[in-house]
Amino acid sequence: MVDEILAVLKPQSGEIAVDCTLGHGGHASRLLQAVQPGGKLIALDTDPIELPKTEARLRASGCDPDSLIVVRSNFVGLAHTLAKHAASGVDVLLADLGLSSMQIDDPKRGFSYKHDGPLDMRMNPLKGLAASEWIARISLPDLTQQLAENADEPRAGPLARAILQAQSRSPLTTTQSLVAVIRRVMSNNSEATSSATVQRVFQAIRIAVNDEFGALDALLRQLPTCMKPGGRIAILSFHSGEDRRVKSAFKLSLSGGAFAQISEDVIRTSYDEQHSNPRSSAAKLRWAVCT
Repeated sequence: MVDEILAVLKPQSGEIAVDCTLGHGGHASRLLQAVQPGGKLIALDTDPIELPKTEARLRASGCDPDSLIVVRSNFVGLAHTLAKHAASGVDVLLADLGLSSMQIDDPKRGFSYKHDGPLDMRMNPLKGLAASEWIARISLPDLTQQLAENADEPRAGPLARAILQAQSRSPLTTTQSLVAVIRRVMSNNSEATSSATVQRVFQAIRIAVNDEFGALDALLRQLPTCMKPGGRIAILSFHSGEDRRVKSAFKLSLSGGAFAQISEDVIRTSYDEQHSNPRSSAAKLRWAVCT
């Protein structure tokens, strides 16, 4: 949704833009171009593996070295980052939530149920508990709650019970060991239903391991104080738990006077993009304009 994002953010030359989730740099490269000459892009990402690669690609494009500031940080640290690099606020801000394709496609990261790899799922593998450790420590009520709240999983109870029973017999340390447990629970269902359940369980555990909802809530609380008057915000979410939080926070900031305008409805990916990039089909874009 690069074109749709640029259309709502309207970045102009000389402005300061923030990409809260640098990822592969697709959005960042276009934002960086749009604020030239004289503008600046501040890009954040918590991933110590992919961040240096993306920064190198952006700098190799020939941009003014001073126009790009890259910070290894979760967007929870947005206000702290801006205090150093844009104390008066920013004009444009984007947050593209969830995973990047590079993270999904790297089996060693443990995000994908389609490939075997260590059951890790950390966006920053240098910090926190891997998913295997998280499962080993969680209680049945808490796991049931996480599956239900993080992925709207209708079979949260039976799945949580099966996962912890399997864990008690033999620690779940690989992605495929977790997939096997889920598929046994879903053995009487169709392949499509079983795969959708696997996807939801992986999503729920990933969100918990990385405290994604906590981080998003923290970002949303910071936004009004990080923007210049008239600043534009765009947030791209990929499931209902994220979108509900964005929608609620935007409405609250609008009623409180921090925002002058918000999107009434989500903007979805075009048919052509969904056809060429199936991963984009779940994307929901919301925007806001600050007072």
